[in-house]
Amino acid sequence: ACSPRMADRLRPGGLRTHSCVYKVTDFVAHASEVFAVHVGRKSGDLIATGGDDRKVNIWSLSSGMNLMSLTGHTSAVECVAFDQNEELVVAGSSGGTLKLWDLDRGKVARTLTGHRSNCLCATWHPYGEFFASGSSDTNLKVWDIRRKACIQTYRGHARGVSHLLFSPDGRWLVSGGDDGAVKLWDLTMGKLLHEFEAPSVSGGEGACHGLAFHPSEFLLASASSDRTVRLWDLETFELVAATTPDMYPLRAAAFTLDGQCVLGVSDDGARVHGWEPTRMYEHIEARGAFGRVSDVCELADQGQVLVASVREAAVSVWGLDMAQMHPWATAGGAADHAAVGQVHTPVTPAGVDALPPLAPERESQTRALSPARSRTPSRGVLHQDLSPAAGCASAAIA
Repeated sequence: ACSPRMADRLRPGGLRTHSCVYKVTDFVAHASEVFAVHVGRKSGDLIATGGDDRKVNIWSLSSGMNLMSLTGHTSAVECVAFDQNEELVVAGSSGGTLKLWDLDRGKVARTLTGHRSNCLCATWHPYGEFFASGSSDTNLKVWDIRRKACIQTYRGHARGVSHLLFSPDGRWLVSGGDDGAVKLWDLTMGKLLHEFEAPSVSGGEGACHGLAFHPSEFLLASASSDRTVRLWDLETFELVAATTPDMYPLRAAAFTLDGQCVLGVSDDGARVHGWEPTRMYEHIEARGAFGRVSDVCELADQGQVLVASVREAAVSVWGLDMAQMHPWATAGGAADHAAVGQVHTPVTPAGVDALPPLAPERESQTRALSPARSRTPSRGVLHQDLSPAAGCASAAIA
């Protein structure tokens, strides 16, 4: 629970928000409804939006200006994602087509087809030469932008694939679906590694609403429609912890960069959770402030979390000041948070360039990444290991 000095306060206009919540910007992003928002992680300043008007718009958070408007999609844009260098944006449409946009030229670099219906999500590989897409056709695909092709197609979800995320070392891909399933795929072996148990809710299994990998430990967080965040051990695949149900449906889960906490974010606020033991550090109310939450990210070295949300054609971005949130709300504030982050930053062992290919034995599958190994595989190894998989013959590129 919040301490008295951290208590919620009622603000003008009917907004009930925690003292750490502040507005960064809001703007009308499209001529009609906005379906997708993504904040660039490198700068923390660029934001991409996609809408029913079939456009991809790029904005600056600091200036509030529209930097470019990218046209070419023939149906509504339902997902957008910056690459790590904020040089490319991939956008997926309700027709199933993906377009790769070159931001330096402001033009389409690639047009990719293969999904049979709505592209619901897209995410970039940590080394930038691959990305993955999920669709309401229940398939997820991995694309190689150098080979200009789909190199892997994975099937197994009973309903649409709504969330995708690569592991920090780039070896695994986790998918979450509207069927409630959370599946971990081994990219080097080209197959399903594990399916995590879906939570049960009234009327059946609940949809996945968010995924996050711990920045340095073998933990996966999943948020679902039962309003909980669950933490899974990626060595044993066992459930480590489950938070108490939130008061509101969750939209996202995110580990803090220091690895100390996991956030469960809803349209009405956020909760800061710890584990071992399971506990809630802080309830951050933002009732009436956030719209439909679309993206959550922490700005490196700034002690700030950005929450991007949507209301019809408008986008609003809110900040959460971590110096005013437990467990960082100490005399040192953000400085303490930075120090904790330095302690938990993963270090690559000297002389180790890449993880060896994973062996097919069962033990290797359940302990695929030893803590003693580097978490930074080379690009060459990735290109060698991610060979085209069966099922990609239907994918085409223009």
